Amino acid sequence: MAGTIRLEVVTPEKAIVSEDVQIVMAPGSLGEFGVLPGHTPFLTSLKVGTLRYKDTGGNEECVFISGGFAEALPNKVTVLAESAEKTCDINLDRARASLERAKKRLSGEGEPGTDVVRAKASMDRAMYRIHLVETGRR
Repeated sequence: MAGTIRLEVVTPEKAIVSEDVQIVMAPGSLGEFGVLPGHTPFLTSLKVGTLRYKDTGGNEECVFISGGFAEALPNKVTVLAESAEKTCDINLDRARASLERAKKRLSGEGEPGTDVVRAKASMDRAMYRIHLVETGRR
């Protein structure tokens, strides 16, 4: 199909996305980047955030990703994510519970010797998931 690029989003457990798309926007560790068909090849690390893409029908789709790497080639983008979920697969109650646990840990109500870095990372992941679901992004 002319004017498209193949998007593959995979985690250690399963493939999340495997389809032809018009454009990919992802949260690179140095800032958000976009990839169109014919893009110059590059490799980058990813941070926690939202990967967005337009399918061949022009609909914007979103996938929560929790770090990893992306490789862009002229005709393909491969994302190897630590974890990833399509918006429709995010469990809002679980994300809210995770946010509350992280807040308790950071406020000192949690276990003694709380790993602050891990608690902040957990809070960031929960907030991104909640934001995606509450804004109605697909």
